[in-house]
Amino acid sequence: MKLILLGAPGAGKGTQAKVISETYHIPAISTGDMIRAAVREQTELGKRVQSLIEAGALVDDETVVALVKERVAADDCKNGYILDGFPRTIPQAEAYRDAGLGLDKCLEIHVDDEVIIKRMSGRRVCPKCGATFHIDSLPSAAGDQCDKCGEDLIIRKDDRPETVLERLDVYHQQTEPLKAFYEAEGLLVTVDGQQGVEETTKLVLAALEA
Repeated sequence: MKLILLGAPGAGKGTQAKVISETYHIPAISTGDMIRAAVREQTELGKRVQSLIEAGALVDDETVVALVKERVAADDCKNGYILDGFPRTIPQAEAYRDAGLGLDKCLEIHVDDEVIIKRMSGRRVCPKCGATFHIDSLPSAAGDQCDKCGEDLIIRKDDRPETVLERLDVYHQQTEPLKAFYEAEGLLVTVDGQQGVEETTKLVLAALEA
């Protein structure tokens, strides 16, 4: 199965990608992990990416698509893969399609903006041990302190409401148009991700089996 996961930041794509990976025994590939691996291994593409990053430039579409092609040619992808974070734009989607790599489904996990803002802005992280909490769904027994090591909990910059709003705005402008693109290709499947993780997982797996 070759699958693209689509959804706003905080929709739960990473969590569901892990479940799908374990269920279907295919790798979950995130754009960030892929870029870091290429740089670490100093492949030709990795060196190109490193030079872009060191120059403070964005990694261009051509390079990202080339990285994806390189990654999905690996042995662990022979039975399929999950792409999380790629494509982000219509040009990237077109380049992937034109590369002839094939695709079985584009699975969108839909969550309303209000729910995402509440989810992400409620997260609290321990800067010392890395434990993660949520003021509503998984509060620390020690209140504003980590109940594992006692350190004061913090709100990451990415989880601040103003940052979440900025990320959502970018998603709606650049990435959400992919829904119409893949719907026109007959590949889009949408599930409701506004419930709990277990409920969303059931919907995701049912959609993949349909």
